[in-house]
Amino acid sequence: METFRSKEPSAGGKRGSYTVYKRQGMDEGELSDMAMKVEEGEMEDPSVTSDMVYLITRRLSNRKKALTYLVLVSLLLLVVAFLLGYVSFRNTCRSCVEINSECTATLNEDEYDWQSRYPSSEGILYWNDLKTMLHKYLNKEEITKNIRIMSEKPHPTGSQQLQDLVTHIHKKFHTYRLNHVWTDSHYVTLPTPDRDSSNSLCVMDSNGALRETIPLEDQDVYLAYSPSGTVTGGLVYGFYGRDEDFQRLRELSVNVQGNIVILRVGKISFAEKVNFAQQYGAIGVLIYPDPEDIPQNPRGLGLCSNTAISGHVHLGTGDPFTPGFPSFNHTQFPPINSSALPGIPAHPISANTASKLMNKMGGREAPPSWKGGLPHTNYNLGPNFTEPGNQLKLGVANRMVSTVINNVFGSIDGFTEPDRYIILGAQRDAWGPGAAKSGVGTAILLELAHALSEMVANGKRVQPRRTLLFASWDAGEFGSVGATEWLEGYLTMMHLKAAAYFSLDKAVLGDDRLYMQSSPLLHNLIEMVIKQVGSPKQSGQSVYDQIMARDPDSIDQITQSLTMDSSAYPFTAFAGVPAMELTFDELDRVYPFLNTKLDTYDTLNRKLNGRLADVSQAVAEMVGQMVIKLTHNDLLPLNYRAYSDVTLNYLIQLRSFANELQSRGLTLQWLYSARGDFSRAAERLTSSIRTSNERDERLNRIYNDKIMRVEFYFLSQYVSATDSPFRHILHGRGDHTLDALCEHAQLLAVDPARFDEKKFRRQLALVTWTLQGAANALSGDVWSLDNNSF
Repeated sequence: METFRSKEPSAGGKRGSYTVYKRQGMDEGELSDMAMKVEEGEMEDPSVTSDMVYLITRRLSNRKKALTYLVLVSLLLLVVAFLLGYVSFRNTCRSCVEINSECTATLNEDEYDWQSRYPSSEGILYWNDLKTMLHKYLNKEEITKNIRIMSEKPHPTGSQQLQDLVTHIHKKFHTYRLNHVWTDSHYVTLPTPDRDSSNSLCVMDSNGALRETIPLEDQDVYLAYSPSGTVTGGLVYGFYGRDEDFQRLRELSVNVQGNIVILRVGKISFAEKVNFAQQYGAIGVLIYPDPEDIPQNPRGLGLCSNTAISGHVHLGTGDPFTPGFPSFNHTQFPPINSSALPGIPAHPISANTASKLMNKMGGREAPPSWKGGLPHTNYNLGPNFTEPGNQLKLGVANRMVSTVINNVFGSIDGFTEPDRYIILGAQRDAWGPGAAKSGVGTAILLELAHALSEMVANGKRVQPRRTLLFASWDAGEFGSVGATEWLEGYLTMMHLKAAAYFSLDKAVLGDDRLYMQSSPLLHNLIEMVIKQVGSPKQSGQSVYDQIMARDPDSIDQITQSLTMDSSAYPFTAFAGVPAMELTFDELDRVYPFLNTKLDTYDTLNRKLNGRLADVSQAVAEMVGQMVIKLTHNDLLPLNYRAYSDVTLNYLIQLRSFANELQSRGLTLQWLYSARGDFSRAAERLTSSIRTSNERDERLNRIYNDKIMRVEFYFLSQYVSATDSPFRHILHGRGDHTLDALCEHAQLLAVDPARFDEKKFRRQLALVTWTLQGAANALSGDVWSLDNNSF
C-alpha cells in the first residue's frame, strides 16, 4: 500500500501540517499499522529559533564559543523534538494493541486495526470505513437468490444441471467485472451406482439359502469408492466405528474378524469408520443415522426414517487413481490406486433398515452408552443372529466412470503484490439439491466477489495489496477432488503464492453455535472479527456477545483441528497453505439433511426459523473482514508464533514417557532442541520486524515471504508426496506426524509388547528434522543460525 501524502491547509494564510506515519509491529503474529498526527503548533517556530541565535551571538565575544553554543542548542532542540515525537508515537501506537501485547490496555478494541491508506482526494479510509463499505455492498437478498438457484434440483458431478451452474457462475464473475475469469478442467475417475446390478442386503440360513431380502429404499444412495463385491458373515454393532469403539468390542470379547459391522453416522467420517473396521478384520460395513444423533420427526425438521445418507469412503482427498499427481488429460499415468482406498464393501442404510437388522441380532447387550434412539429396537452386539446359523449377505455394485470436472475461477488483482493470493473457495456439486452442502457456500462466494469488486471500483479508494482469488470447485462430494487436483497441478509454487485459503463449504447448518476448523496461524483473525460482526440471532449483539451469553467457556471451543472432510484440509495438510472453514451449526446435533434429497432451500430456511439470509450474511461479513485484513496489511497478519505453543503441547505429552524411553536408550532431547530453535527463530523475526524500517518495501517483501511459508515448513521433506500426501507433521496423516509419535509412545503405558523401537526411532527422526528444518527456514540466512562454533 502507498502511504498517505502530507497535506498543507491554507486557511487564514497560515501554514499548518498533517503528517501520517506508518509503523508496523507484531505480537503473536498479528501486525497492524498506526498513524501519528503532528498537529499545528507542535513544530518549532522559526522566529523563536532566530531570536535565540541572535541573543547568543550578541552576548558572546568569542565567535567559536558562539558557534559551539549554537550547535549545543540545536542538538538540544533535536533531542526535545525526538522525545516529543517518541511520546506521541507511544501514545498512538496501534500496532501494540494485539493479542498478548504489552500495551493492550491502553486502547479500545476498535482502535487497534490498521488503516487502509491510499492517496485519494476523497480522504483517508480507516478500518471502520472498510467494514461499513463491506456491510453496505453485501446483499443478503442476492445471497438468498443464489442459494435458491443453486439448490433447485440435484446437480451431481458430470450432470447437465451442474454444467448449467458452471455457466451461471462464469457469467456472474464477468458481471462483477473481475480482472480475470477462467475455467480449468481435469479428467478424473469417479464411482457411480451400477444401474445394471443393484445393491442388495439379504439374510441367509446356515445352508446359504435365502431367508429374507431386506429392502434398500433408495438405490441412488451409495458410498463412493466402496469396492464392488459380495460378502457374507455375522453382524456386529460397533457404535460409531472409532478406534476406541473397536477396542471396547475386543475387551467385551466380541469378534469382529470375518463379520459385517453396523455403525452409526457421526463423530468421525465415513472413510475413517470403514478404515478402522478393515483394520480390525471386518469384511463389510453398514452405516445408518441413529435418531439419537439425527432427529427424525414428521414435521420436516428431522430426517425421515427411510432415508439413508450418501458419502465417500476414500481416506484421502482428490482422485485416488492419480495420487499426488494432477489429473490433466495430457498426462499418461501408470495404473495405480491410492493406498487410502478401502478393501471392503460398504453401504449406507436407513434407520428403518437398521432397526430390522438389529432386532435380528443376538449376543450380549450393548453398553448403556451405546444404545441409541431407534424405537422398539434391541441394541445387541452380535455377531450371531437370534436364529442360529443365520448370516447377513451384503452386495455392493459400483462402477468407475471417466468424468470431466470443471473448476471456475475469478480474480481481483492486487495493486502492490499481485503475485500473492488470498483464496476463497466453495464446492459447487451435490448429490441432492445441496442447499447446505454447496448452495450456501457458493452463494456467499459470489456475493463476496461482488461486494469486494464494488469496493475496489468505488472511486479507486480501495486498492488491495494482494490478489483475491475466487474458486468454485467441482467433485467436492467425492473428497475435495476439484480442489485437490488443482493444488496438485500447482504444488511446486502454491506455498510461494498463496497466503491463506478460506473454505465456504457447509457454512450454515444451524445458528446456535459458531466453530471453525483452522490452521493455528489464522486463529487470531477470527478472534478479532467475531467482536465486530452482528449476531444473526440476537439484534444489538455481536457474534462474540452471543457466544458469551450462552456459555463464556465455549469461546475457547470455537477453534478445532482441520479434518479431512473439509476442503480446507488439503490446502494445509498437502500444500502447506494456512486454511480455515467457518460453520454456524446446531448445538450438539448433526445437520440431518447433508447428502440427502431433503437438503433443500425451504428445509434449511425452516430449520433456521427463517434466518438463513441473516446467518449467511454474518458468515460473509466475518470471512470478508478477515480477507480485507490479509489483502491490505503491509505485513501479513498470520500468527506464525502459534506453532511454538502447539508443538510444546505435544512435548508435554511425550515427557511422561521420558524415563521409559531413556531406559531403552532413546532420548527426546533433540526434539526439545528443535522446538526451542523454532521458538527462538520466531522471536527473532518478531524483533527484526519491530526494529526495521517499516517503509522499506524490500524488507516487507522478505518478511512476508517468511511468514506465508511457515505452514509449508511443517510439511515433512522426508516422505513422498505420492505415498504420504498429507505431509504436515501437525495436521497430516502417517508415521511422520506428531500424533503418530505420541500414539506410539503411549503403547509404553498400555501395551509395551507392541512398542516397536525401530519404528519409533524413525518416527522421532522424521518429526525432529522436520521441526528443525522449520526453525532453520524461519531463521533465514545460514550464517544467522545457532550453530556451534569452535
